[in-house]
Amino acid sequence: MAAKAAKIRPIGDRVLVKPVDAQEVKKGGIIIPDTAKEKPSEGEVVAIGTGKLNDKGEKIPFVVKVGDRVLHSKYGGTEVKLDDQDYLIMREEDILGIIG
Repeated sequence: MAAKAAKIRPIGDRVLVKPVDAQEVKKGGIIIPDTAKEKPSEGEVVAIGTGKLNDKGEKIPFVVKVGDRVLHSKYGGTEVKLDDQDYLIMREEDILGIIG
């Protein structure tokens, strides 16, 4: 996974996130078709950018790190596809929290 994601290196305060697939079957055994599924808002950080600079030119450290499982805003980021795998490139501020 990390070798494929290395083909995309985010810059600045951007983060590369691999979305976690939504579950196919809900409680009660009802199968949800792809067209009715909500966009996943959970993913795994696979790469981080070079960092954002403050007004003094100092780098602001990232809060998230590679491997973190995160919650992000549903419509935040830009979707990209690499080797048949979907990813999101988003600003760190679009990440709402770290799971676990």
